[in-house]
Amino acid sequence: MHSHLFQPLRLGAVHAENRIFLAPLTRCRADAQHVPTALMTEYYAQRASGGLLIAEATMAMEHNSAFWMEPGIYSPEQVAGWKLTTDAVHAKGGKIFLQIWHGGRACHPLLNGGVQPVAPSAIAIVGEEVHTPEGKKPYVTPRELRDDEIPAIIAGFKKAAENAKAAGFDGVEVHGANGYLLDQFLRDGSNKRTGPYGGTKENRARIMFEVLHAVSEVFGSDRVGLRISPLNSFNSMIDSDPIGLATWLAGELNRFNLAYLHVMRADFFGQQQGDLMTPIRAAYKGIIVGNMGYDATEADAAIAAGKLDAVAFGTSFLANPDLPARIKNRANLNAPDAATFYSPGPVGYTDYPTLS
Repeated sequence: MHSHLFQPLRLGAVHAENRIFLAPLTRCRADAQHVPTALMTEYYAQRASGGLLIAEATMAMEHNSAFWMEPGIYSPEQVAGWKLTTDAVHAKGGKIFLQIWHGGRACHPLLNGGVQPVAPSAIAIVGEEVHTPEGKKPYVTPRELRDDEIPAIIAGFKKAAENAKAAGFDGVEVHGANGYLLDQFLRDGSNKRTGPYGGTKENRARIMFEVLHAVSEVFGSDRVGLRISPLNSFNSMIDSDPIGLATWLAGELNRFNLAYLHVMRADFFGQQQGDLMTPIRAAYKGIIVGNMGYDATEADAAIAAGKLDAVAFGTSFLANPDLPARIKNRANLNAPDAATFYSPGPVGYTDYPTLS
């Protein structure tokens, strides 16, 4: 049972022992300077039996905090903090990628020394609030990036990849999902600009492709993944043709020889629905990692049917640090405690029991 989940998998230049991956879950356990902590090292080391660990959304550059206590990878102290994690994971035989990220309009001045967030267009996130040191606050209207500022964003992602390599990561995942900067450019609900980065889908995807090229110069494209969420309406995101956009994008990504394409198949809020995985599988010739709502049985069946190649488990891997062993032994799973997802300290983070 579930034998397909335990087949090894080649992800570009990286060998995964199984197809049970840890999804990137931002849990706000870094310190006030966005330096990864010993608690985070413990968390990832506990889960090293996954075929690949994808570390949480990590700020590629300063002044784009969207979560208050999320980690960064732009300072020497952050690089040193992450090195403790990669060393601990590798000591247990695990593989780990770092998800590098820019929050765009999801950032807030109260989290960034008063700096106004930037975005493809001056359109604010509505109907949602952000956690700040002063409590929950509405999002502010971002400043529209000028075309001549975009090269600095791309250079920031490249520097983040260099720092991730120095910190010992096996590769990086570019965060192009969930209504953050690259996703904001990609979808026409948040990108209303003209010029080379707006209008057509080719122009809207331009910054994403330029980031992938820049990061691949550091690691090689076969150690680079990309995460997308074409249906997810989180952070006020929408597109006029999400399935068509995703299908086109998947085909274009064949040019990059990526380690994998990580696809969030659903919408957090259920507002936008459709079969995303079938057209992406038909268009994309590389490794596809599925995410959102899979249990072990569905994941194994999807891999067996060739619908995808691996599955990234989120809250089930959070609550079960030995998830591969539990799946293999058909053991009961711990239930995740949503009340502790973003709280400080070990409770609901590193204190979930293992089978042993």
